[in-house]
Amino acid sequence: MIPLTLAQIATAVHGRLAGAPGNATVTGAVEFDSRKVGPGGLFVAFDGANVDGHDFAAEAVAKGAVAAMGTRQVPDVPMVLVDDALTAMGRLARAVLDRLPGLTVVGLTGSSGKTTTKDFVAQLAARLGPTVAPPGSLNNELGHPYTALQADGDTRFLVLEMGARGIGHVRYLCEIAPPRIGVVLNVGVAHVGEFGSVEAIARAKGELVEALPPDGVAVLNADDPHVRLMAERTDARVVLVGEAPDATVRAEDVTLDERGRPAYTLVLPDLRTRVRLQVSGRHQVANSLAAAAVARELGMSPEALPEALGDLRAMSSRRMDIFDRADGVTVIDDSYNANPASTAAALHAMAALGRDRRTIAVLGYHAELGDYEQEGHEEVGRVAAQLGVDRLIVVGEEAAAIRDGAAAVATWGGEAVLATDQDAAVEALRVDLRPGDVVLVKGSRYRTWRVADALREEESLAGGNRAAEPEGGAA
Repeated sequence: MIPLTLAQIATAVHGRLAGAPGNATVTGAVEFDSRKVGPGGLFVAFDGANVDGHDFAAEAVAKGAVAAMGTRQVPDVPMVLVDDALTAMGRLARAVLDRLPGLTVVGLTGSSGKTTTKDFVAQLAARLGPTVAPPGSLNNELGHPYTALQADGDTRFLVLEMGARGIGHVRYLCEIAPPRIGVVLNVGVAHVGEFGSVEAIARAKGELVEALPPDGVAVLNADDPHVRLMAERTDARVVLVGEAPDATVRAEDVTLDERGRPAYTLVLPDLRTRVRLQVSGRHQVANSLAAAAVARELGMSPEALPEALGDLRAMSSRRMDIFDRADGVTVIDDSYNANPASTAAALHAMAALGRDRRTIAVLGYHAELGDYEQEGHEEVGRVAAQLGVDRLIVVGEEAAAIRDGAAAVATWGGEAVLATDQDAAVEALRVDLRPGDVVLVKGSRYRTWRVADALREEESLAGGNRAAEPEGGAA
């Protein structure tokens, strides 16, 4: 963060000082975890049902924090007192960004692919200048200002992922960190249970382009009808990306290699060249095109784009993290989160990677689908069956509709198993996993993490199966 006095901070957050000298200056980071506080920092104390940050304010000051910001006075601790610490943190982030006129803020939203595309944009932006972006999915009312507060006078680009659970959420995040470039990837059924309809999701995601200034840029997915229509909702210049013929940044002739990594012809107004990605999944084409469009707007030359896109890597954990085990099993850990669209993309990636190999999908519950829950899970099962997944392990009774959807595909010759919990899913793998198998693990947060972690263990889960090979024949 840029240096600010406590008096400046109190003014910015609409707070008041208590036991704190106004001329004391915060020169370090703003943290809400007292374990991370360092000299010159500001500690934000949140009220919590289980843990009250105010109880750690004295510890934070002892570790070097200049003051704490919270809702009540703590004895012997210099305080910036506010009505609501979360709102105050957002106000402080806005005050910092207002003091950085040379900073370009890039905001990204969409029903799926936000984190990966944010990582792509950040990697490309870092080639052009100092860049700040959140690790993982810090995309809500806390993670958004927390990331923004890491920007300082040297930062040129701030890349922010924007999540939403309802109408007005993206608009609020844009008020904290006003974007000049906004990217909308897609509109799907993720969180439809909270929004009520896909149309409401589109309305919420479109708040990003509505927040752009007239000299800003809206990067829109030309292949998604809901996103394409957002061009009518912004005064900013619109750049369409995708495989549609009228996309300004376009992909043609997409192919996949043996690891499911895409290659395509990148078509720009002033360039036509071949690009080969090092990340797996055909859906990465759309993500990389959005990142390429942003990089162009930030100043990357067309000639530099192919190499830069070819160097992109998956940065955040549990998102299309592909690894090969010593026993020859390939694992796709995409277990961070799931919705029907992202699971379909992951299943397609597994099918491409698993050509001529046995494929196993371990799929857990997809949360926040509301009235679409039954249909959404059945759709996932149908996609798995239509792609010819050999074995489907469904984790938990609440996800049973995935099994039902697969079973309804008459042409499917695979097998579906309902595991009661993650331990049962691990055991189902333990007795059946064979060298050469490709395993996808996916589900809403925490629903399949233990399965993915078990597959990472050094001890091979395929050991029991290999012991039986002399009797059953070679796999």
